[in-house]
This record gives sequence, structure tokens and C-alpha cells, in this order.
Amino acid sequence: MRIGIGILGGGVVGGTLARKLIIEKDAVAAKSGLELSLVRVAARSADKPRQFPSTLLTTDPNEVVDDPNVALVVELMGGLEPARTLILRALDAGKPVVTANKELLAADGPELFRRAEAKGVSILFEAAVGGGIPIIRPLSESLAGERLTRVMGILNGTTNFILGQMERGASYSEALAEAQRLGYAEADPTADVSGGDAAAKAAILAGLAFGVWLGKDAVYREGIESLDPKDLSFARQLGYAVKLLAVAESTEQGVAARVHPAFIPVEHPLAGVRGAYNAIFIEGPAVGRLFFSGPGAGGEPTATAVLGDIIDAARELLAGVPVVPRVRVGAGQRAESSSISTKWYLRLEVADAPGVLAQVASVFGRHEVSIMSVWQEGRGDDATLILITHDAPEANHRAAAADLATLPVVKQVAATIRVQSDRP
Repeated sequence: MRIGIGILGGGVVGGTLARKLIIEKDAVAAKSGLELSLVRVAARSADKPRQFPSTLLTTDPNEVVDDPNVALVVELMGGLEPARTLILRALDAGKPVVTANKELLAADGPELFRRAEAKGVSILFEAAVGGGIPIIRPLSESLAGERLTRVMGILNGTTNFILGQMERGASYSEALAEAQRLGYAEADPTADVSGGDAAAKAAILAGLAFGVWLGKDAVYREGIESLDPKDLSFARQLGYAVKLLAVAESTEQGVAARVHPAFIPVEHPLAGVRGAYNAIFIEGPAVGRLFFSGPGAGGEPTATAVLGDIIDAARELLAGVPVVPRVRVGAGQRAESSSISTKWYLRLEVADAPGVLAQVASVFGRHEVSIMSVWQEGRGDDATLILITHDAPEANHRAAAADLATLPVVKQVAATIRVQSDRP
């Protein structure tokens, strides 16, 4: 019942997993009947202190994949290469793979799934989306018989923390600096704050929920870098919170996925997700709305999710027959983000003069966008005009915003943010 484990990547998650495999070995055996034996760990440097014996360490990841005592490979390196090549080599050798590599799965998931099925082994990735939140299994197993309509959530804890700080009045730069100080944000936070990290996760969720693998580049995205605390303040006054929202949905035009800041009603459960936590809504006609929430990153939660996958893969190895459902991606229609209907919040800096609102309304009318509500603040030469629209195609909203910027009475289209007005 002994299964040799090899880990590619000795960083925070890899090191935590290695420690758990060593110190929780007996507990895992008692619960699962499996003896999981850590054989090798590949890390970039041999000089750093590690959470596992140095005798297990190698700086050559090929030694992990090629070791005959390693029956199961765990990839925690991240990035596209050499992770992709190493995973394919492990699968070709008949070794199941557990990975948390969202970027690679978003880019090459279908190829990896096909290779795993052809070789009769599994590739498992519960930790790739949502850290410690169990979401991959519910989508691919528990809800396999449901015709899902939408998966929506907060998929990046770093940006959620930053937005929380900005709600309290901090500037974007101040909030980012605090996130970096606390270890929530990397020295280079681009993947998080630009929406790239959430876009990769959204692509994976869309593939599992709807069977259409969009790829990260097909996910429309906007980040939080240009958000102004003013708009978070206006959101609060209007009964909303601002979150970096990931949405994957099945529409009449096809499957679409997007990541962008959004106004969410304060009574919605997503509005109450604080700090570095993640949360995911799954919606379908039979199950209604299911809500999953928890720590979206960090060594302990992510390593726990990885360990669960290791146990499933090890059981399959011992059984000698497929136990874990295979991920199959079929053909399907992709919808362009410009065709998706949304509501928008717009903040316009305008001249405080008669007829301004009529000119603004005329622009929206030409582009078939209906205005739901209007607020105005300011006196004197300048005023701030706040508008929220009804649902209209994204293309119409974008065209209207572009035309508004050309009006002489509009000094600036200061902000455009989508409004997710669904009530819980």
C-alpha cells in the first residue's frame, strides 16, 4: 500500500506539503489506508532552509520524474515551462500528476487531459482554483448532471484585500504597499492586480462548468489599478461594495468569461467576503445557487487541497482502474464579451450648466442604453454626474462611453464600472 511521492517545487506550498507528508503520515494512513512516502523534492536552490530533510532535495526536477521509486508526481513549480514538459513526461511514464498550476491548465488543459486519458492515469488540480476551497470536485463530479448557467466569484485574495483597504479610504498605492508588507502581494503584483490570475482561474471554471475550454486569453479582463477610492465611496453610498469579480456563464451567444471590478449589492454574500478570502457562486436551474468560501491561497490551505488529490490519485493507482472522473472538453460556441449584457456605473465630471443631462441622455439613447438612475454632486463651474444604466450589450456601453468623452460639456469620463445587480 506504499506510494512514493515526488514533488516539483520546494517553495511555500511545496515545502508545506512535504512537511505534511512527513508529520501527518500516520494520520493519513489511518484515514485512507495509504502509506504515502515522500521520495524526492526538486527545488531551485540547495542553500535555503527547508521544511523537509536535505537528503530528499534535488535541484534537478528530472530526477524526480525519472526516479523509479516515485509513483506519483506533484507539480508545484508554476509557470508554463519547464512544468508542462515535466508533467507530460510523468504522464507518459504512467505516473499520475497532481498540480496547482492554474496558468498551465488555462493554457494547455485539454492537451494535458487527453494525454492523461491516453496513458490511463489522472491529472488532478483541486488546488489550482480557490486554494483550500473544494470547487473542482463539485463541478466535475457532484454537479456533472446539472446544466449550469453561471459560475461567479472572487478568485484573487490579494485584490480582495486591497479593495478592502481602499474601502476604508486608503489609496491604491497605500493598499498595495500594505498587502506587500503582510505577504498577500508579491514584489511584482501584476498578475494579481491586472486580473490575470483570476482570468486563468475563470478559464478553468468555465471549462469544467460548460465543457468549453476558453483559454486565459479569451477571458476579458480589467484590473483594479485604475480604481479611485472615490468610486468605492460612491458605491457604499448607493448600497454596493466593489469587488474584482470573475464571471463565467452560458448565454444564448455561447460561453463567455470575464474578470473586472464590479458593484455588488451589500446584501449579496460576495459583498461580505473580506481580507484575502475567496468565494464562488455556482448557479443552475435545479440546484439554485451554491456558495463556497474560504482561504484562497497560502501554504496550509493549498497544501491540504493538494494532499486530498494525492490520496485520490494514490487510490486509483492501487485499484488499477479509473476512480477519478476524467475531464473531457468538447466543442462549443464562445461568446464575444462585447455581446454580453451588463449594467454600468459611470462617473462623469461635467460642466454645471443647463442641458448637460439632456446631452448625456441623448448619447445613451443613440446607443440604445437606458439610464436606470442619476445622481449629481457639486455646485459652481463643475459637477459630478453619477449614472447607473439598465442591462445593455457591452459594445453599446463602450461606444456610449467613447462618445460621452467627446461632448464639450463632459470634462472627463472619470470611471466606468460594471454593476452586478443580482440580489441574493
